[in-house]
Amino acid sequence: MRKASYRFHPTGGSPQRLALCLGAILLFGSGVWAACAQPPRDAKTPPVTPNQSRPRGSVVHTYFIAAEEVDWDYTPRGRNPAGLQHMESAESEGGAMMRHRVYHKAVYREYTDATFTVEKPRPAQWEHLGILGPLIRAEVGDSVRVVFRNNTHLKLTMHPHGLQYGKDAEGSAYNDGTAGNLKADDGVGPGATFAYLWTVPESSGPGPLDGSSIVWLYHSSFLPEFEIDTGLVGPILVTARGKSRPDGSPIDVDREFIADFAIFDESSSLFSERNIGQQAPPGLLKTVNPALRERNMLYSINGLIEGNLPLLTMKRNERVRWYLLSNNNEEDVHDPHWHGQTVISYRMRADTVFLDPLSMAVADMIPQSEGTWLFHCHVNEHYKGGMAALFQVLP
Repeated sequence: MRKASYRFHPTGGSPQRLALCLGAILLFGSGVWAACAQPPRDAKTPPVTPNQSRPRGSVVHTYFIAAEEVDWDYTPRGRNPAGLQHMESAESEGGAMMRHRVYHKAVYREYTDATFTVEKPRPAQWEHLGILGPLIRAEVGDSVRVVFRNNTHLKLTMHPHGLQYGKDAEGSAYNDGTAGNLKADDGVGPGATFAYLWTVPESSGPGPLDGSSIVWLYHSSFLPEFEIDTGLVGPILVTARGKSRPDGSPIDVDREFIADFAIFDESSSLFSERNIGQQAPPGLLKTVNPALRERNMLYSINGLIEGNLPLLTMKRNERVRWYLLSNNNEEDVHDPHWHGQTVISYRMRADTVFLDPLSMAVADMIPQSEGTWLFHCHVNEHYKGGMAALFQVLP
């Protein structure tokens, strides 16, 4: 591809403009040349680089997402591959600590088209999403269309945070004064399909103190107090207008990670009776048997515990953006902490970021210290329960 040739051509061609540009070059050096140069009319458009956005109009992003029942393993690589040190307890006797933690759950998964016959492979860079549903991306000015198929035996929905929707695509069941077709989105029955359309106005994108992209989430909201614990939650990333590459990633970021600091309370799952063997409605163990409830609370990052999250790898001096989420239990108060590095979050320098229930936050890092480091929640009970992962900084 031929490079564009540039010639000196001050905008407007006026002597005053020429004098200003020459004076600026004398004072500040040749770095201001580009500000005074314009391409000739016959110049080719320069190729897009990784830090340039590709001009485009408003886009409708279509996703085919199904809710599926699965047996979810919180420990696919076994217990404690991160080597977290804890005091011996009764649970560690008799090999109990070596058992996998597997529960029946419902999760969101993406398909290639509206037939819902071929599941779409998850890209390698998003393997760490774990139990989370497929990543939904958009730029301010775009729209998101989700064709949702319910392949479970439950009544479910998809409800987005941050995006704009009408009463026909809210995905939440309550007495809102609507009727007829405006209620069809409130609950999608087993085997049924529904198409949600959400828009991404300026109010859904980064605010004045945000960077080029922010994170939201979506979840089922027919019985939201139980459905997130059941596993029905996923991420949404929104980039500022004109700030995304063709693949949707922000132009000023080299690498992205999403981490949901999630306590999955299996006693509040819609499959609690099947998983725990108690003849009780979901959530009742909180009062009638708190000890049994505690034994079935999984302190996870993206639904994986004790270092089972895939190793998060980056390079020194890369621009790394962390999108942080939390679940909706009252115990979901977290302090994500990075060993060996610092981040910028809320325009402040930190190595620990606060999350309260159902929070969404962004932290930017330029890693400096090479090696393998711990990433964990600094709330004692959560760390002890396995809310930890590893990340690696390469040269």
